Amino acid sequence: MVKKIFTFLNREFHGVNEAALLLGGFSFLSQLLGLLRDRTLAHVVGAGPTLDIYYAAFRIPDFLYISIASLASITVLMPFLMDKMYGTEDGLPSHMGKEKARKFLNNIFSAYMLFMVVVSVVVVMLMPYIGRYIAPGFSESQLVALTTMSRIMLLSPIFIGLSNLLGTVTQMFKNFFVFSLSPIFYNVGILAGIVFLYPIFGVYGLGLGVVIGACLHLLVQIPTVINHGLFPKFVSRILWKEVFDVMKLSLPRTLTLSCNSLAFIVLIAMASTLKSGSISLFTFAYNLQSVPVGIIGISYSVAAFPILVKSFSMKDMGKFVEQMTSASRQIIFWSLPVAVLLVVLRAQIVRVALGSHSFSWSDTRLTAASVALFIISLVSQGLVLLLVRGYYATGNTKKPLTINIFSSFMVIVFAYIFIHLFKGYPVLLSHLESLLRVSDVSGTIMLALPLAYALGSLLNFFLLWVYFKRDFLSDTSSKIFRTFMESSIGAIVMGIVAYLTLDLFDNIFNINTGYGIFMQGFISGIIGIIFGIFTLSILKNEELADLVRALNNKFWRNKVLAPEQKEL
Repeated sequence: MVKKIFTFLNREFHGVNEAALLLGGFSFLSQLLGLLRDRTLAHVVGAGPTLDIYYAAFRIPDFLYISIASLASITVLMPFLMDKMYGTEDGLPSHMGKEKARKFLNNIFSAYMLFMVVVSVVVVMLMPYIGRYIAPGFSESQLVALTTMSRIMLLSPIFIGLSNLLGTVTQMFKNFFVFSLSPIFYNVGILAGIVFLYPIFGVYGLGLGVVIGACLHLLVQIPTVINHGLFPKFVSRILWKEVFDVMKLSLPRTLTLSCNSLAFIVLIAMASTLKSGSISLFTFAYNLQSVPVGIIGISYSVAAFPILVKSFSMKDMGKFVEQMTSASRQIIFWSLPVAVLLVVLRAQIVRVALGSHSFSWSDTRLTAASVALFIISLVSQGLVLLLVRGYYATGNTKKPLTINIFSSFMVIVFAYIFIHLFKGYPVLLSHLESLLRVSDVSGTIMLALPLAYALGSLLNFFLLWVYFKRDFLSDTSSKIFRTFMESSIGAIVMGIVAYLTLDLFDNIFNINTGYGIFMQGFISGIIGIIFGIFTLSILKNEELADLVRALNNKFWRNKVLAPEQKEL
């Protein structure tokens, strides 16, 4: 029975659309658990000083994970490991190939552990000083708690980095089901910390839950890797040339991710100087908007990447352009309707996802307004993920790196400008409050942060698109534009219908209860989607036809290449 289940999960997939749909399904399950995690935090802890400390404490461990643990990135290590394992004339694994792969993993494992332990020890000692820059608006007691929390959570990037190293092995041997369980177990550990450890240890229990989740992220893959005989061990004599070859290839990707993380650190630092709870609400809103980005943007970009690499390496530029165009159109097709529905139903979504016990109606409205601002850049965030991988597939890592550094810097600049504009010219903030219907809510100045992030993301996309279109897509942009126009029309119809039906169901359901507000938003959304699909069918939208074909092909029977953990 177990053998049949694994055979079912590991079947071949055909086409980027079917693979991305399956990826999206796995991502959706993980994202649901993430939403349950956030709802539990909102219910048990609530937006305030304690949760601000918890989220601020993530920043340094997350930065270390991104900047150092990328050495063990699946994206970077897979080509090296595949070459060691299968780099023979017949392309089949041999005893010698397995021994080369084992030595390679030992080198990377040893170097990774050496770097992470040394850097972590240094950060532990410097954390009282670093904390003042992470959260300059915190009180002395909050800074003490932040320092202790960060020190506890520094274990998590070590474990998850190791898990990604093992994930290279599990994915190489197509044990995708095992790898896909890792983020689920990670969230289970965090949930355990919230439910069982927080009542005993307070805010430190939340940090322990993160560490437990990171351990589970790693442990779930260990038996499979041991079974393949490739579990790494520490060696005293590290072959540094191999390590530096990996680092040389991973450096542009690492710097790109590090810039995003640094920009986020600065935004959190700014939020710490605003009303208590601003860090929590900003993070909640960011996590909510990340759900569709993860399900749509990451799924299609990851599914397209192997095909892009193969097409470019074989100099089949027609296939390369075709895959980039197809994936771009699919991201637009899904993202635009989702963006409109999230804006229209934002209050219902936030209230259902987070509104519980300690999370007030004011918190709900401010988070919903932040989500609406984040969503401005939803389509662009998904396309950026694809465009960056498109450049990576061609071996050009400098261009996306340069653009990302500039865009991340501009996020910080935008945030600084908006905060000072809103403080100096309250009428500007008043107009934004009126537009987002939060005029009677305190602490709205924090809306400068999601607005800055959204504008930075739009700038990032615009620059990437201009260069990528000039380099590769000059003859296909008309197809992408057509998809954009058709999806925009369908999304507008969807949004209008959902908005009108909200008022209708306002008098039918008791929106003062969780069930009532869920049913109001759910049924309104479903009716809006039906009208949107009808509109797209009238327009004879090709992406809708592709979706129908993928469903007819029973895409869920295909094997899945799961994306690695992107951040803590």
